[in-house]
Amino acid sequence: MKVLSAVAWPYTNGPRHIGHVAGFGVPADVFSRYMRMAGHDVLMVSGTDEHGTPILVLADQEGVSVQEIVDKYNAVIAQDLTDLGLSYDLFTRTTTRNHYQVVQNLFTQIRANGYMIEQTTTTAISPSTGRTLPDRYLEGTCPICGFPEARGDQCDNCGNQLDPSDLINPRSKVNGEVPEFVETQHFFLDLPALADALQRWLDEVDTAGTWRPGVINFAKGLAKDMHPRAMTRDIDWGIPIPVEGWDAKRFYVWFDAVIGYLSAAIEWARRLGEPDRWREWWNDPEAVSYYFQGKDNITFHAQIWPAELLGYMGRGDKGGEPGEYGELNLPTEVVASGFLNYAGGQFSTSRGNVIYVQDMVARYGADALRYFICAAGPETQDSDFTWPEFVTRNNNELVAGWGNLVNRTASMIAKNFGEVPAPGALEPVDEALLSAVRGGFETVGGLLETQRQKAALAEVMRLVRLANKYVTDTEPFRLKGDDQRERLGTVLHTLSQAITDLNTMMAPFLPHSSNEVARVFGGTGEFMPMPRLEQVRDLDDDTRAYPIITGEYSGTPRWESRPVQVGVPVAKPTPIFAKLDEIDPEDPFGRGVA
Repeated sequence: MKVLSAVAWPYTNGPRHIGHVAGFGVPADVFSRYMRMAGHDVLMVSGTDEHGTPILVLADQEGVSVQEIVDKYNAVIAQDLTDLGLSYDLFTRTTTRNHYQVVQNLFTQIRANGYMIEQTTTTAISPSTGRTLPDRYLEGTCPICGFPEARGDQCDNCGNQLDPSDLINPRSKVNGEVPEFVETQHFFLDLPALADALQRWLDEVDTAGTWRPGVINFAKGLAKDMHPRAMTRDIDWGIPIPVEGWDAKRFYVWFDAVIGYLSAAIEWARRLGEPDRWREWWNDPEAVSYYFQGKDNITFHAQIWPAELLGYMGRGDKGGEPGEYGELNLPTEVVASGFLNYAGGQFSTSRGNVIYVQDMVARYGADALRYFICAAGPETQDSDFTWPEFVTRNNNELVAGWGNLVNRTASMIAKNFGEVPAPGALEPVDEALLSAVRGGFETVGGLLETQRQKAALAEVMRLVRLANKYVTDTEPFRLKGDDQRERLGTVLHTLSQAITDLNTMMAPFLPHSSNEVARVFGGTGEFMPMPRLEQVRDLDDDTRAYPIITGEYSGTPRWESRPVQVGVPVAKPTPIFAKLDEIDPEDPFGRGVA
């Protein structure tokens, strides 16, 4: 089966913090890695989102050009996500000429089908500078729920989309001034003309019953109140509007960013030298697609993007026909997570309430962070990151549970045999452990396939505890002498088989350490393929170079039990996970507190 893993596009306004990757990055990677292991043909795509007025504001603040800002943070973010082990087939950016062309093509066809209409609206202007104020740099009271810090494009409290003029008592977040509103002409996506088609699609996915209840209910709530949404802005940074007389305007960042899932797939195929290969994931009605992001982006993935697709294909009230890309698949599921909070509130770079991915990986390792996110992250509701819980889960679960099982088994094999021993006759206690672990492939796999990653990891850890209990029950460290050597070999062989299978189940969650465990038990090379960072040239502009994340994942192991190989050398291991001392929340990375 063809599986499109469409991962939210991080905004190029700084390094990624752990709240970001808890919502979109790690869940998408765990799912994509599992689906490859299950034998599916996965295409995992994303990139950096580099348009919108906030980028202009940031460039002004840093005193550099807009292009310098996006180039700087594109490289930083690509490195962050590579270090975390996110297995993209292509992680690109929205400033490629390929993306520009795909966005303009979709717009042109949506407009030709009648779903992109011109309307006069009001735009917020800074009285002191005369410049357009970006929606996200306006703040006021939400007219729907009364939240006092709603943004000009969306309320983070109730999740509803807003226009700046909707805000009660609006003010500029840049300098606190009250904006002026002036009339201007823009292109609007005619959502009312697409409302029935959107509702039919939502009814279909709701009937399938695969979406998280909070996500489908929110999406259906959006569909009850549809009005045209502006898809252009009065700015000079972004993708040009391919219409005469619109030179001074650009596409709204959220119009173009969601099209990136399609443009990235097209770029991937072009770089592969098979320019139509992307169609296997987009035109085949049997293909499936999963969109991963935080809950604040449900609107754009469960309303705006499906509406753009429906308008492009001419499936709304006005009819029409698809353009050169043909009939495109609507999302199979929008997989939205809650927020990972920190220190009593949301992560906020501007308020200094932040933990960067690069710092966590450098200090504590990628898999320690991945484990915390998978075990305690915001899968269906908001959750909190605390340093004490991070230490507890690392020490009591990763180190004392999984790491201890691997290390003491390998140490006993190295000391007594130097290689995986041959088993003698299996006793009921051996059979019970092997049967329980083998059963985990079906149980854990079923949970991963339905986006229940917390439950899946909890089941793997239950089996780890079962294997540790087996060590306690069989006491291999007491089996000494020639008359007990065969039984010792049987117990250690049984443990080797259990660990090999458990390592396969751990691999989607902890790909870095799964490679280390495989090497401990005689593996060579890379058990779980990892992404790589490459410097490339823009396909349509040879003067531009940028980094992409890509990888070769055809060597991904299958999701099944594989017999452990007797006679494979096993040396005394070094600990795979490091036990952590108590972490000072004021200085978690040991830099010293001023």
